Formats: sequence, structure tokens, C-alpha cells
Amino acid sequence: MTSEKADIKRGLKDVVFDTSEASFVDGQAGKLLYRGYNIHDLAERSTFEEIVYLLFYGELPTQSQLDAFDAELRASRSIPDEVIEVIRVVANSHPMDALRTAVSALAAFEPEVNDNSEAATLRKGVRLTAQGPTIVAAHHRIRHGLEPVAPNPDLNHAGNFLYMLSGAAPDEETQKLMDVDFILHAEHSSNASAFGARVAASTLSDLHSAVVTGIGVLKGPWHGGAAEEVMKMAMEIGQPENADEYARNLLEGGGRVMGFGHRVYRAEDPRARHLRERSRDLGEKMGQPHWFQILRYLEEQIMVPYRAKGIFVNVDFFAGSIYNLLGIPEDLFISIFALGRIPGWTLQCVEQYRDNILIRPLLDYQGPMDLEYVPIEQRG
Repeated sequence: MTSEKADIKRGLKDVVFDTSEASFVDGQAGKLLYRGYNIHDLAERSTFEEIVYLLFYGELPTQSQLDAFDAELRASRSIPDEVIEVIRVVANSHPMDALRTAVSALAAFEPEVNDNSEAATLRKGVRLTAQGPTIVAAHHRIRHGLEPVAPNPDLNHAGNFLYMLSGAAPDEETQKLMDVDFILHAEHSSNASAFGARVAASTLSDLHSAVVTGIGVLKGPWHGGAAEEVMKMAMEIGQPENADEYARNLLEGGGRVMGFGHRVYRAEDPRARHLRERSRDLGEKMGQPHWFQILRYLEEQIMVPYRAKGIFVNVDFFAGSIYNLLGIPEDLFISIFALGRIPGWTLQCVEQYRDNILIRPLLDYQGPMDLEYVPIEQRG
């Protein structure tokens, strides 16, 4: 397409390309709903297993429905030995690369890989949701010269992930903390990775391909990498008394304080509240309150003037400190985000398959036209 009057929406900003029942985001009010339920209620009162059911089936489960669904998740955690061998081959890669590669390899062992019906897609979504933590934990251990820890069917989704990472069952408080983190990351409308997954699904490619696309998009620091960058920044600051000089030098030099601002939110990211409180509590419990103190100083002293421009703290800002206090290395932060988001990607693909149209936007060509081809021997 070539037109002087083309209405270009760079980055597809403010373009509404379809309808959805998955989640509602009000960026001006700082509001997030999953299937109509407020994220604040879900973070405080629900469980990740219940959230996955809600996203997949559109309503909160009864106890018997949840028990059966949880049993299905727990029974789906194992991955083939051949995929473990693939993980060993890529042991030195970034955890997101290992996750992407292993999910792709899982497609070879998925009996319903080419069935894009809604029922089959949801069944595959259950399996991928359950297998994701097994992949991430196995890679983490293998790259450190340790053998993978088999899933523990006696632990819930969050607790089992932490168990497979360390080999030790977490306490109830830590388990709940990871559970809330997964809940907060489960779905967020047409963000970049969800859009990428929907583009893949719109070609009628399989769910595994769509999830691999989502993982690849999420890896980028402008989408999923902010929590890792926030923690690196906090470590460079070191102590709360250093935060003021560090931040002012950073901003005066044209840099950014990571963990602030969002493509959609012009108020505080509603998910940040739940991680802020838990970052504080965990820091005090672990005898390391300085990480929270550093972050809180940046939020309340340095970045306050930017609120007038709609720049507030986002979900990534406090997540890194929590992961760090749990002993999770920085390069696993994005992978944890991905593990929480697999159900959301699945639902986005279900919606895309349900009333599919190939997603194919246009570009406004601005280059030369109708050039004459010159044979190579005549080119000077």
C-alpha cells in the first residue's frame, strides 16, 4: 500500500482488532478484570488453578469441578525423557530459549497437536500449563550440574514449581506468594505476546506454535524483561541511601528507571499493589528490607513528578525483589512470567480459532518505485 493519506498507527497503538471475553483493561482507571472478576479479589481470594479454570471455561468452578481440574493439571506435569535430553543439549542457553525450544519439542509428542478444536486446544492448554514449570525447573537444575526433580503430585502448581527448582518443599507462605504471582500474570488482553500468539493461531497453526511465538515475543526487554532489569538496577544501587544520587544521575543522563510506565495504564498498574505489599513483607521476613526500601524510595521520591504524565509503577517493579528474595536467579524472572501467562495465551488462541480471520495488517511503502533493473555486468 502506498498513500500520502495513509492513517498510520505505529505499533498498532489504539487499534481495536477483535472482540474478547478474556480480560478487560481500563488503563485510565487502573482496572483489570479476568472474565469480569476484579484482579484484586482474585489475587487475595483465589488460586492459580481456579484462575486457569475461570479463563478456560468462563466461570468459577464448583469445588468438585476444581478438584477434578486440579487433578488433571497435576497428572499432566511430566515431560518425555526425549524433551529432557533436548534441554540438556541447550543447557547453556537463556532459560527463555530453553523454554521456547522445549515447548516446540513437546509438539512432537502431543497426540492432538494438529487438532485446533476448542476442546482439544483447552486440553493442550492444560498440559502446557502443567508442563511449563517442569521445563523451566529441569533446565535450571541441569545447567547447574544437577539432575531434574520429578514433579510432586502432593503440591499445588506454585508449590510444585518451587519444589522442582530447589528439591525442597516451600512453606505455605512462600507457596502462596508464588501462587499470587502466577495469578497476576495469567492474562492481560492483547499485549505483545498475546497478539503474537493470536497471529500464529490466525494462520491455523497449532497451539504449541502459538505458545512458542508468545514466549519469543515475551523475551524482549520491552515486554517481559523489566523485572530482571529492575533487580539489576536495585543491585547497582546497593543500599537505600544511594538511591537518590543513582536515580538522578540515571535520569539526567537520559536513562530510564525500569518498572515504570505501561503501554496501556495511565494510572498505577492494579497488579503492582499485591506485589508491593508482599515484597515488603518478604523482605522483612528474610532480614533483607533494603531491597524494598530502595524500590519504595524510587517510587515515592524520584518518580512522583512523572505521575502527571501517566507514568506509574507497573507489575514488574516489585516482582524482581520477590524472586530475588526467594533465591531465584535474575535470568529466570521472565520465564516465571511466561509460566503464568500460558493459560492466557491458550484462551487467546481459543478465541482466535473460534471465529478466525487471518491477521494481516498493511504497511505504507515509502521507497522508490519502478526502478530499472541493470544487469550485474553493467553496474559501476
